[in-house]
Amino acid sequence: MPFALSLTDKGRVILAGAGPGDADLITVRLQRCLAQADVIITDRLVNTEIIDLYARKEALVLMTGKQGFHDGSVAQSDINKIIVHHAASGKTVLRLKGGDVAFFSNVLDELISLEEAGIPFEIIPGITAGSGAAAYAGIPLTARGYAKNVQFITFNPCSQYEEGKWKSFVQPDETLVFYMAAKSLDKLVRSLMANGAAPDMPMAVIEQATTVHQQVYLSTLEDCCRDFSGKKFVSPSLVIVGRVVSLHQRFAWYKGGKPGTVFKELITPTIAQHA
Repeated sequence: MPFALSLTDKGRVILAGAGPGDADLITVRLQRCLAQADVIITDRLVNTEIIDLYARKEALVLMTGKQGFHDGSVAQSDINKIIVHHAASGKTVLRLKGGDVAFFSNVLDELISLEEAGIPFEIIPGITAGSGAAAYAGIPLTARGYAKNVQFITFNPCSQYEEGKWKSFVQPDETLVFYMAAKSLDKLVRSLMANGAAPDMPMAVIEQATTVHQQVYLSTLEDCCRDFSGKKFVSPSLVIVGRVVSLHQRFAWYKGGKPGTVFKELITPTIAQHA
């Protein structure tokens, strides 16, 4: 149950996920919190349209967080101090992160800081980028007959996995969703193939998923270095590897713009037939 405090009490912190990009893909709970927060501390990956649409006009908005690996952004220790400072002054602080608030983020560091400072908090989940990107690309991650499992994995230039872990990645019935991997795509592909991944395994790189700028790039493990030679993917980008990627061309439904319009066009003929 969320904490309820009077203005004379210590403030509180709401740790919330803002979803994968589309401003419509936030929870009703988050929308209400945006309308109440005094201070909003946001990652750079959060769609600013969410704040423009739903935040209090009087709210103080502070942009922190990482846009890419080692991009020189605000240090996590400083973010912790900022959150605690504003909450300790009696403010309702909304810590807003892209995707889900606890999915490949530094939420543990922030929770520890709040616990040590004795500041009450609540956690609001969000749609993580992996599921959002797959849905808007028409790629069902565990489609029957294509995949039995899905793994969500971080991969950056410094990632090191033991051989046994790579073996678990390259099973034919696995779907692999790699976060932060687009800048290290050559290294990722070489590691997968060196550990037995099928050369013709389909893969996709999805840029700016669920937004009007979404782009889906398709290839296979053996061809991607050639197909994407010289390509610099726009952040945020996400990589999906697995047989389910082959379903994209069949079920790709999102062409940019507002998805509600596309969906209405698809269901109208069915309604008419049963009228």
